[in-house]
Amino acid sequence: MSPGELVRALRRRWYVLIVAAVLAAAGAVQVLHPTQTYLSTAIVVLKPPVTDNQPNQLANLQPPLAAVSFAAVQQLDSPAGAAELRAAGVSGTYRLIPRNSGTSVTPRYLIPSLQIQAEQAEPVAADTAVRKIIEIYTKHLTDLQTQQGVPDSARMSVTLLVPPTAVVQTGTKSRGLAGAALLGGVGGVVAALWADRLLTRRSRRRRTAADAGPVERAEEPERAPLVGAAR
Repeated sequence: MSPGELVRALRRRWYVLIVAAVLAAAGAVQVLHPTQTYLSTAIVVLKPPVTDNQPNQLANLQPPLAAVSFAAVQQLDSPAGAAELRAAGVSGTYRLIPRNSGTSVTPRYLIPSLQIQAEQAEPVAADTAVRKIIEIYTKHLTDLQTQQGVPDSARMSVTLLVPPTAVVQTGTKSRGLAGAALLGGVGGVVAALWADRLLTRRSRRRRTAADAGPVERAEEPERAPLVGAAR
């Protein structure tokens, strides 16, 4: 299709472009006045037990602790873990992000700290969801140590480093407006060309049928009546 044919097709289906523009404007209004949500974030750390040789727990953080913490995270990320969180009242969007203490050269999770986030429509609900996730995360680690028969004095513990704090989510409106305009423009052109092709084909079929005229049915030959000879 040449540029001239494209322009003529868009002129013929100008009403499709108007509908696309209205839909894009509705999307732009949603971008300018989005639904306000709050993101709550907390950080916990899995600490080893206090020993005589290492009384400072934070100075004795080892990679195996990070592996144990990540195993609990994988349990919560599984379908069974998601169902457990839903049963506890955790809904909406939430994330469990292990903190990477490595570098770009050695990207290893060495410190067993975990960042927990939850997004809700209310700040109190977001903080509550994070606390419930921390509670279930701690329960999984406790159950794991109970199954292994670890005595209380040698158990790992979960400590809250940063308490849940909810902040309002603010997006970039300029990107949203640009996306709405792009979708409206591309979608309008595609819809207009599709409608023009469809309607043009129908119009051609109608003209062809009109030029052909009505199809006359062939007259059937008259049949001679059957005369019965028997009486």
